[in-house]
Amino acid sequence: MLNNLTRIIALGGALAAAPVQAEVTRTTDNGFTTRDEAVVEATPKAVWLSLISPADWWNSDHTWSGDAGNLTLMPQAGGCFCEKIPEVDEPDRFTLEGSVEHMQVIQAYPESALRMRGALGPLQSEPVTGILTIAISEVDEGTRIVWEYNVGGEMRYEVAEIAKAVDGVMSQQLSGLVDKLGRVSGPQTDLAPQEEVGDAEAAEDETPSDEEEETKPSVEDAFGDLSQEAELE
Repeated sequence: MLNNLTRIIALGGALAAAPVQAEVTRTTDNGFTTRDEAVVEATPKAVWLSLISPADWWNSDHTWSGDAGNLTLMPQAGGCFCEKIPEVDEPDRFTLEGSVEHMQVIQAYPESALRMRGALGPLQSEPVTGILTIAISEVDEGTRIVWEYNVGGEMRYEVAEIAKAVDGVMSQQLSGLVDKLGRVSGPQTDLAPQEEVGDAEAAEDETPSDEEEETKPSVEDAFGDLSQEAELE
């Protein structure tokens, strides 16, 4: 899982060098927020059905059992994003089946939003609270997924380091989901190719001005006022 912090921090640094739409948007003395975004070809319904089936896209390297196939997610308030730890039945060793709660669902709004509470990876050993909000919305190119993880509380890690590491892993998980759905744009887990000097200079010339640069929607913008939307319907 994320217990090898050095390896995860290195991964986070590699991902930061890639052409990603991911970032640590806030750090404080005892918390941080990471934000990732992607656009996929699939419909909101297809995104939702894949999202609630993490066994199909979550990276097995970031599970306790070593196999994402042991993951389940119940998309109802109070539902569990859980992992089964299979029993061991060997000639010289036998154990019963175990389990891990990664997060608990606090809001499930099909095809629009999923919000869960939990401390992922190495944060599970710390007295912190993490809220993962995943917002789904239709755009001209397909369906946009906005993925924000907001963590706060006392922890024994350097906040800047663990924030970068967690953002790298969050980007990797979202990348697995969007690759399954058909990527239009979003996080990439491979490193960017080296550019020739001429290419880099041309890219600088094409950099949009402040007025031209598109403002990314916040998670709350993407999430919308769901209660008001429900009333209108």
